[in-house]
Amino acid sequence: MFEWLGRHEFIVLLAVLIVVAGTWGFIALADVILEGRTQSFDESILRALRRPDNPAIPIGPDWMAEVGRDLTALGGVAVLILATLAVAGFLLLDRKYAVMGFVLAAVASGLILSSILKACFARPRPDVVPHLSQVYTSSFPSGHSMMSAIVYLTLGALLARMVVRRPLKVYCLAVAFILTGLVGCSRVYMGVHYPTDVLAGWTAGLVWATLCWLVARRLLRFSC
Repeated sequence: MFEWLGRHEFIVLLAVLIVVAGTWGFIALADVILEGRTQSFDESILRALRRPDNPAIPIGPDWMAEVGRDLTALGGVAVLILATLAVAGFLLLDRKYAVMGFVLAAVASGLILSSILKACFARPRPDVVPHLSQVYTSSFPSGHSMMSAIVYLTLGALLARMVVRRPLKVYCLAVAFILTGLVGCSRVYMGVHYPTDVLAGWTAGLVWATLCWLVARRLLRFSC
């Protein structure tokens, strides 16, 4: 019955748990947001990250705003597409066509899913503080957070598959999680997303990346 699990039953079962729990968590979070129960919390966090005398200026030293812009760019569509294409080019030259297809499919489908979710919920962007970054779409879930989770976790899992030593595997995945976390936090710091938008983006991205990994592992014998 569980023969398809292969040699890493615990890892696969953990991945299934992440998909199920993450999906439930996203739905529950979306429900409380639609009811307006998180609005006060969201707005208080955004205000706490700005100077009381001038909400247009974020707290911290002057260079922090520039750091925030740099970090938020790591989750931008242009950067993520370039990173994905660079990896896809490497896999193409290495003749790993199936894995290249997996990476491209995971990222492309994640981008489509993110756009659909934004259109379905159509949550307005925060207006309690001035935005420090240009925005063009709705707020929920955070596209930067979701797509950075999908891209960096997918690439992290791919790198972890290519190394043998366990500390290196952990390092690859840890870097992927840290990059994802920094991008999401920067979106709140820039005032363009509520914290719950980012949390939802992280959750949806983790679920999608994990689901893609499960499918790829089943079809391509992909494992890390």
